[in-house]
Amino acid sequence: MILGCERSAKKASSTQLPLIPETDPLAQPKSPQQVGVPVEMTRAAIPADNPQTPEKISLGQRLFFDRRLSADGTVSCSTCHDPALAFTDRKPLSVGIQGRVGQRNAPTVLNAFYNKTQFWDGRVNTLEEQAALPIVNSVEMGHPSLDAAVAQIATVQEYKEAFQHVFGRPPNGPDLLRAIASYERTQLSFDSPFDHFIAGETNAISESAKHGWELFNTQARCNKCHALTDTQRDVTVFTDNDFHNIGIGIIRHNVVALARQAEQLIKSGDTSAIDRAAIQTDMSAVGRFLITKKEKDIASFKTSDLRNVLVTGPYFHDGSMETLWDVMDHYNKGDGLQDPYLDEDMQPLALTESDIDDLVAFLASLTSANYKEQGATELARQRTISRTNRPQRDTARAFSPKPPRPAPPK
Repeated sequence: MILGCERSAKKASSTQLPLIPETDPLAQPKSPQQVGVPVEMTRAAIPADNPQTPEKISLGQRLFFDRRLSADGTVSCSTCHDPALAFTDRKPLSVGIQGRVGQRNAPTVLNAFYNKTQFWDGRVNTLEEQAALPIVNSVEMGHPSLDAAVAQIATVQEYKEAFQHVFGRPPNGPDLLRAIASYERTQLSFDSPFDHFIAGETNAISESAKHGWELFNTQARCNKCHALTDTQRDVTVFTDNDFHNIGIGIIRHNVVALARQAEQLIKSGDTSAIDRAAIQTDMSAVGRFLITKKEKDIASFKTSDLRNVLVTGPYFHDGSMETLWDVMDHYNKGDGLQDPYLDEDMQPLALTESDIDDLVAFLASLTSANYKEQGATELARQRTISRTNRPQRDTARAFSPKPPRPAPPK
């Protein structure tokens, strides 16, 4: 962890703002605990109009854990993005105020500020924009407006003082979002065994993981979405920052009908309306189409960063896969082959059981040092499940030719 602290701010008292180091860790010499951090890429990702300062990060940290940002005082940002759970909630679908269940799985905040877009459908670009929407979504934090959330914390004397000190003005919506985003930008997580391997420590990962890394870039075709290009391997964030239909949810939902419904209901480009549809309705299943209204984007979702993937499940936008073995089985059989909008790179992979074990070993090697113990426990749990319960496995399909893709309905 760099650029901030990982201590549990949930334990901070309601009357005392948590403290963070008053130095810029990016300006410090690189240490073994920072192996793998792309320093120049990190500096470039900090927006010019919201520079990092220790005081702003400290304010954002307090806000991130403050349940007063929800309408009934029961939910904070950390409810769905818990540092103890690698900034996720480990639930298939996130739960907001009054036990309301959304339609999407909560992605991790770790390394989120490298993302070119935010949310599974990329409906906003920045962490500042992202921070606003859960606060005003009735299924998540439930405030009628951002101003209502500000009013709820503006009576706290220490917030009044902190906003005045950091921004030179009283609490307000835009500054609240700037502070939260600044704290989220401190959540960098590298220093994995894989990073040490790439840095030249040949024994940092197992032979199984090494073979998995090769499969990742060749037969398993993971590099089609999780690399810089088809030929240039990505060893930083493992995403093309693009959107793909990989066949998730196509059977459970009539996405064509949902897309037509979405087209009629959401014509304005209103981000809040799109957010409500994505979190509160079955239109969530049409993914990127909610934003672009382009047929090719039906049921397409953002490629995830794979760092700490072992400890940030369950997987995919709907949390429908419990283990990494399920994920690999899904890809191995080329699931969704009757989906007319399926990404062209999806196809049966003919991976053996040993190959799948090696790919999981590689993915496990992307677990950062601060989640090492959790990772070991989770890998053992998933491995045990995989030996008796593999609902996605279809070996016959995995070793069959790719069938022709059906034409989109007219």
